[in-house]
Amino acid sequence: MREDIKHCCDVLKQGGTILYPTDTVWGVGCDATNADAVSKVFKVKNREGNIPLLVLVNSVAMVERYVVDMPEVAYDLIDCATSPLTIIFEKARNLPENLVAADGSIGIRVTNEPFTDQLIQQFRRPIVSTSANIHGEPTAELFHEIDAKVISAVDYVVKYRQEDLKKAKPSQIIRLMNNGQITVIRK
Repeated sequence: MREDIKHCCDVLKQGGTILYPTDTVWGVGCDATNADAVSKVFKVKNREGNIPLLVLVNSVAMVERYVVDMPEVAYDLIDCATSPLTIIFEKARNLPENLVAADGSIGIRVTNEPFTDQLIQQFRRPIVSTSANIHGEPTAELFHEIDAKVISAVDYVVKYRQEDLKKAKPSQIIRLMNNGQITVIRK
């Protein structure tokens, strides 16, 4: 795992893309603060740039750096989540325009998975996370289900957990308005 994290950090610092295991399904990622790298992720997925991506962080403090006016209830939601939870916050900051939705919102998930937690801790920045599939195709639940086009399009493929046969599911998604209103997007 340590070697994979080192290689990932090197690739991310150079603006490259990675294919990596997350707390949900395998993801295609990059430095979430690098607009050119974000564009590369859209290209890997053959996806239009007007469909926003989500960001993985490893702490509430990191969420605060990328969200304007974080609602108080967000702290409780993050603390009480028993499964991966992506929160769409109303207003992003310190992130490139091509990562943020047209309305200014951003989806962020605090990871509890050891690999992504350590990767983000060492990289010291948020990482884009989008399912490792061509846009419009089914989400791959296991590494061996990932389309070869995705594998060949990224700059680095993590070896850790490739043999894992435990099927994963995408995260729950909620939209959280600054006034505390919550809308469930995906259960």
